Amino acid sequence: MIVVMKKGSDEAQVQAISDRVEGFGLKAHVSRGEERTVIGLIGDETLVQSASLEMMPGVDKVMPVLKPYKRASKEFHPENTVIKIPPVRHGDKGLSLGGPGVVVMAGPCAVENRDMILSLGAFLKGVGAHLLRGGAFKPRTSPYSFQGLGVEGLRYLAEQRAVVGLPVITEVMDTRDVEMVAEFADVIQVGARNMQNFNLLKVLGRCHKPVMLKRGLSSTLEELLMSAEYVMSEGNTDVILCERGIRTFERFTRNTLDLSAVPVLKRESHLPVVVDPSHGVGHWDLVAPMAKAAVAAGADGLILEVHPDPSQAISDGAQSLTPKRFKALMGELELVARAVGRNLH
Repeated sequence: MIVVMKKGSDEAQVQAISDRVEGFGLKAHVSRGEERTVIGLIGDETLVQSASLEMMPGVDKVMPVLKPYKRASKEFHPENTVIKIPPVRHGDKGLSLGGPGVVVMAGPCAVENRDMILSLGAFLKGVGAHLLRGGAFKPRTSPYSFQGLGVEGLRYLAEQRAVVGLPVITEVMDTRDVEMVAEFADVIQVGARNMQNFNLLKVLGRCHKPVMLKRGLSSTLEELLMSAEYVMSEGNTDVILCERGIRTFERFTRNTLDLSAVPVLKRESHLPVVVDPSHGVGHWDLVAPMAKAAVAAGADGLILEVHPDPSQAISDGAQSLTPKRFKALMGELELVARAVGRNLH
């Protein structure tokens, strides 16, 4: 249920509504937009006397929220959420994800060694990337595949962060590692295989770092939004939704990149939407056209795999761009972003 306030309603009226809601035993979530304020009710709505709320000063209307994903819904929070990522070094600019700029996250699938991370990070920053991606913990289909460097990999990412200055996005797999990963990461990624690891989502909901949720291999968009709801229900509202391709019968691509997810999620939710064309297609030559299509479709960001020598990559070399190809793509993305009224930061 939401209470929509009249245009021009004052803070005292908003506070009175919030107090009444809490008097019913629920929590009040206030969302202030440019035009008007919306108060979302969180809890057992059967306890609420909606008629008494409708009669209070400043109230325009009281409406039910029909979607099961309350906090993530556009009804509950009409204004788009813009997630602020602070600068990692003094004098650097911070980032905004969900605003007019398109944020590009780039780097190797896995952190392989120190020198590669430092040199690649410097290159990526130089050509306009905004965050460095790199997996220290890698969930792999085969137990015999490379599982990541773990804590050692996190230290390399942290060194790059300090020396080069790119903020870091990296994955967490275990509830026991959340606090440790949060020390090194500016954005914490939840991989497709863990999208419905609800215990992990709850712990991340109590973490004070943005969380990017990747859509599960065979998950619906509603299931993705409900996973976001798990995180948000614990207090962390800085959630990013990521389309990374779903499993279908098509074999020419690794997955089927569902670009229709971008406008659907933007219609249904206020949360920023990122697209991962690297995992979505699985072949480097298809990454650039799908990345440009994602920006045209309205994505707030991209996450791309880049490796200095994809033929020698420990994991996912086939879908990784070379530095030269990534640099060329950044120029093309700028043109597409401008064509749809946006820009690369």
